Amino acid sequence: MRVAGLVAGAGCVVLTTALAPPVLAAPAAAPAQCNPAQGQPANQITQQPWPQQRLDFQEAWKVTRGEGVTVAVVDSGVSANHPQLRGRVVASFDATKTTPNDCFQHGTEVAGIIGAADHRQSRGVPFVGVAPGAKLVNAKFTAGESTSDNTLLPKAIEWAADRAQVINVSVAAPDTPALRKAVLYAQRKDALIVAAAGNVTDQQRGQEQKAYPASYPGVLSVAAADVNGTIADFSNLKTRVDVSAPGQGIVSTGPTGYIGGLGGTSFGAPYASGVAALVRSRHKDLTYQQVIDRIKATAEGGNGTGSGNGMISPMQAVTGLVEPGQAGAGARRAAGPIDIGGELPEDGRTRGIAGVIAAATIILAVLVAFGGAVVPLGRRRGWRPGRARVAAGDKD
Repeated sequence: MRVAGLVAGAGCVVLTTALAPPVLAAPAAAPAQCNPAQGQPANQITQQPWPQQRLDFQEAWKVTRGEGVTVAVVDSGVSANHPQLRGRVVASFDATKTTPNDCFQHGTEVAGIIGAADHRQSRGVPFVGVAPGAKLVNAKFTAGESTSDNTLLPKAIEWAADRAQVINVSVAAPDTPALRKAVLYAQRKDALIVAAAGNVTDQQRGQEQKAYPASYPGVLSVAAADVNGTIADFSNLKTRVDVSAPGQGIVSTGPTGYIGGLGGTSFGAPYASGVAALVRSRHKDLTYQQVIDRIKATAEGGNGTGSGNGMISPMQAVTGLVEPGQAGAGARRAAGPIDIGGELPEDGRTRGIAGVIAAATIILAVLVAFGGAVVPLGRRRGWRPGRARVAAGDKD
């Protein structure tokens, strides 16, 4: 998709700026031209998609499914009539002033990864969202594959910040004052923004640019990984990356069914957004930054340039022991407390206290041994306990 030329590359929305002559009068908005709806029926999904097997987020459902949390999908819209999304979208906003429907399908795909309902038992559909207990809101900022107004993304983010605790932005945009302002507004509202690191083509290798909002401080930036956990060759290496998530060979919801073979950091971000929803549901007292720190600290460990702290780990993010103030440093998955990594600095005071305690312990042991030998001997000689008498001249 392109905003102010919004181009789609491997499934990620990319915002770019372009020089243009002054506009004297805004033309009337053209009706949205929706792409033909695409999708395969549910019976075409014959096995559980690999990200669900890899992340095993169903284990975290023993603790929470994301209840009490609202996630905003800032994208091309959401087709709320999909069976697994029906009743899950509780509010919609259309910054384009066209239609809240998803004419490009991208937003519906993102929404399904975050919160598609669990139809495995009722309808035999293997696909399910990461946080099926969370609610969704639809913050549409583009009507299709392209738009010429890059002010719409900040508007959608600000609207979402008033309604959601997690905001998914599968967009790679330029750094603009309006976008910075919108991100700061969301952070003041304690809304956690999860953003795609952005995609690059083979021709763009070596000429990558930082993507925003992923590169802003306080935004959880997500790269795309393949089934082996390796960072995808289209994942932007210039953008600051916090964690990685499945972003290649993805299956998700489309307006009339299911779409397979999806790829892009756009689809890594919603997996991380779903995990953020699980964490915010379980740990309601944590700020957005503390949730980011927890997700980073419990990730599986970096796997090369552009992977950040490594693949997200839903179960550990929800249940792992993370000390306050400790962010990720490539900690590996563990059954017990999470090892944040790094050596502690030498503490002379602690060492001194330990020496005193050790000396005191030795002295006490000697006294106990002495007492054990002397007291029985004294009793055999007729010693009796009594009060010591102090001579008058010795009194103070």
